[in-house]
Amino acid sequence: MSEGNRVTGISVRGFAVASATAVTTVGAAVGVASGDEQARPTDAIEVVAADATLLAEIPAGTNAQLHTASLTQQAESQANAADAEARRAAQEAARIQAAEDAAERKAAAEREAQEQAEREAEEAERELQAAAAPAETDFPVQASYTKADVQAMAAQIVAADQFQCFSNIVDHESGWDYTATNPYSGAYGLMQALPGSKMASEGADWQTNPATQIRWGVNYMNDRYGSPCGAWDFWTANGWY
Repeated sequence: MSEGNRVTGISVRGFAVASATAVTTVGAAVGVASGDEQARPTDAIEVVAADATLLAEIPAGTNAQLHTASLTQQAESQANAADAEARRAAQEAARIQAAEDAAERKAAAEREAQEQAEREAEEAERELQAAAAPAETDFPVQASYTKADVQAMAAQIVAADQFQCFSNIVDHESGWDYTATNPYSGAYGLMQALPGSKMASEGADWQTNPATQIRWGVNYMNDRYGSPCGAWDFWTANGWY
């Protein structure tokens, strides 16, 4: 309220005194007019005036100060509660983030360990295969080769644990005759490659060198069936490979 319109404590008290005096005066006048000889206007006015004076002694700002103090206390309590909630929320968020970070680090470590184990297993497998496979040898070129010659070559080229499967296929396909030719299809050699010219990927002497045919046959079985034994499994189920 602006200074010009504000009602001060003194104004309120003055208004109360004036109002009480006026009411008392009117009451006294009415009493006189009605013939009430007992009425004593002067005494009544003095009592009201005294009461009004007591009212004037009570500070007008006391209730406002108490109300303001209460509001201030409530605001402080609410601010403290909000701070406590904010700290709790921040701590909970930090805890959750820490747990997520720990889980990610654990998963990354597990992936790395798995990948390392796989690499080590692959390396061990290559070493085993290298140890099991006989060293390839350049065989002396001959005008012709017996069955025993061809089998001896195969024993040095084919891995020991795969030799029997390889031998089974060659037995059925050509009987170890490196010049065997199918009169109907034109399939040629120990493995009856069709066409025989496919074996040129291992050497231009594919028609006359059993070692070239054997190397081609092992690579073909590995690529198509995983191994000579895989090729033999397919052959026993289908009669061809």
